[in-house]
Amino acid sequence: MRQIYMGMALAAAVSLSATEAMAFSKKVEDACAGDYQTFCSQYLPRSTKLRRCFESNRKGLSKWCVRALVDAGEVPAKYLKK
Repeated sequence: MRQIYMGMALAAAVSLSATEAMAFSKKVEDACAGDYQTFCSQYLPRSTKLRRCFESNRKGLSKWCVRALVDAGEVPAKYLKK
């Protein structure tokens, strides 16, 4: 049950409105679920604060999350080099 709730919360949280920014892809949502819970779960869905939180915590994000963000064009490839 907790995993279902976390998945729903993440899906809602990383879905940003088109007026704020492009929504994260399903691949990014899946890859970054743990990072969202660890670093950014206090931010509301569809907020620019959520995106800023991911940006400010990029050095602590998992390699899977960073790879998905790079593949989605959300961050430059240089972020893969830790």
